[in-house]
Amino acid sequence: MNGRRRFDEIMSYGSPDRMPVLYFGTWPETKVRWKKEGFKGVLMEGDNAGPQFPGMDTDWESSPDCKGNIWNNHGLLEPWPRPEGKWETLEEDAETRTVRTPFGGIVQSSKTGTSISHTIKHDLEPNRESWEVYRKSLDPLDSTRWFPGWEARVEQINSREHMTCFFGGSLFGRLRDALGVEGISYLPFDDPALYEEMIEFHTEYYIALNKPLLEKVSFDFAYIFEDCCFNTGPLLSPDLYRTYYDKRYRRMIDFYHKMGVKYVLIDSDGKIDDLLPLWLESGFDIIFPIEVGTWKGSPSAFRKKYGKQMRMMGGVDKHVIPLGEKAIRAELEPLRDIAAEGGFIPMPDHRIPPDCSLNQFRKYIEIFKEVF
Repeated sequence: MNGRRRFDEIMSYGSPDRMPVLYFGTWPETKVRWKKEGFKGVLMEGDNAGPQFPGMDTDWESSPDCKGNIWNNHGLLEPWPRPEGKWETLEEDAETRTVRTPFGGIVQSSKTGTSISHTIKHDLEPNRESWEVYRKSLDPLDSTRWFPGWEARVEQINSREHMTCFFGGSLFGRLRDALGVEGISYLPFDDPALYEEMIEFHTEYYIALNKPLLEKVSFDFAYIFEDCCFNTGPLLSPDLYRTYYDKRYRRMIDFYHKMGVKYVLIDSDGKIDDLLPLWLESGFDIIFPIEVGTWKGSPSAFRKKYGKQMRMMGGVDKHVIPLGEKAIRAELEPLRDIAAEGGFIPMPDHRIPPDCSLNQFRKYIEIFKEVF
């Protein structure tokens, strides 16, 4: 049974031959550490995706040839804004670099490690003038969004045996990145018409962008990036969700299903409990990554509450892996029963941080195979 069939058997509550061994990549610093500790293979240094790890199934996020990933539709189609301006370095020292983005935003980032950049000025300001400039960078019919050589990659991706996905869109997460948390939090109250216009525009953008892609390529699921929750709950209320997001998600999910995409996944870290039932009502098929966190997110508890409608990927506390065999078994074994039910692929609940050694991750894989 190949990876694509195995994934579908799990998510359709069928009869998979085994549980795939998967993860969601690593921090760039983890790759540096693993290289020093003797990792053999292509690390994709500086990237969060991968690497293709011995003993695991083919990575679902990045292409085996390392020339693409879900964030650029595996080297086929560029989904991100394409502004006319250029990047400009404003200040730089041994530890930080401050740049002006093509939109005029100003961002200071670390040169010594992975950390959240400090945004001094956001790309998108919460007003119509700024929005009119920003929206011009999102032309779904721009033929230059297709990467050179995409025709050859279509055949390669369609003939693959491992499961993978495409970037299906983002109605909250990308706007949050552009506006900032404060900007996107105030806008539905300060200018609800503009807020709704932004969400509606992005809905139509992703549908128009991905239609020609899906006419050419068969994917196993659509990946919707939102990251709309943090450690105590969501960044938007259930009422805002119902008012602005539900009908747009339903439209996108229906479109992807009609285009032959069997499953649509929504990605958010954090404590998702308040939005989870609304996501299921909207029609999302898979929830990811079920971050455990200090709030103790639990795949078992979610399955007990929502039944088989609750398909999941993730749910394994990544911070347990460096703690050794006993801790890893204690994390994995309670997930055995719901994994056996189907509709769930256990994997670390986000990127593997650099406190995890190469040998510790090898041990995790060994124990995972024993448990599942």
